Amino acid sequence: MREIVTFDAYGTLVDFRLSGPTQELLQDRIDEVGVDAKAFLETFRIMRFQAVLEAYRPYDEVLRSSLQKAMRMHGLRYQDSDGDVIVAQIPTFGPFPEVPEALRRLKSRYEIAIISNTQDHLIKQNIELIGVEFDHVITAEQAGAYKPDRQTFEYAYKTMDIAPAQVIHAAQGWEYDIIPGNDLGLNRLVWINRSGLPGSAAYQYEELRDMTTLPELLGC
Repeated sequence: MREIVTFDAYGTLVDFRLSGPTQELLQDRIDEVGVDAKAFLETFRIMRFQAVLEAYRPYDEVLRSSLQKAMRMHGLRYQDSDGDVIVAQIPTFGPFPEVPEALRRLKSRYEIAIISNTQDHLIKQNIELIGVEFDHVITAEQAGAYKPDRQTFEYAYKTMDIAPAQVIHAAQGWEYDIIPGNDLGLNRLVWINRSGLPGSAAYQYEELRDMTTLPELLGC
């Protein structure tokens, strides 16, 4: 029977360091207004999550609009070039150090796939930087929806021609992946909890701090 290990990309495989470039870009304006940088970056994160719960629009638009709304809430001047700079950062992010070797080990037994809230052209270079060939790459652009919407996962399983019961999903996104993953009938669900966040006994999952021991957990 076929088995696939699917992954969230940004924050799970790819070191999604958006806060650093965002703060660097806006530091002068943050200092000018006297904004708490940590609070602003948290607002930007929340705005991105709220945006993907709305009707689908391309991820580059999600980033631009979320940045603009967060800046407006904190009284920072926004200009269109700000959004351009942030979007341009996405393809430059490479993998966490342990990821390529973990993926190579997993490929010895499983098909491996990505299910990511992004666009095809944005994730292309991230995958090249990982340096491991995936059997499937599914994006929100293809699905016409973002995780945590069930449509995104169901589109992925239909495209890969596999039942959820044959899927092991590994991801760091609690609200994007772990919560909806509990309703999908998956074989296994693994939370890559890189930030050491608190979990919940209301959901069923296995938990790892990073992907170093994921191959061993899955028998590779």
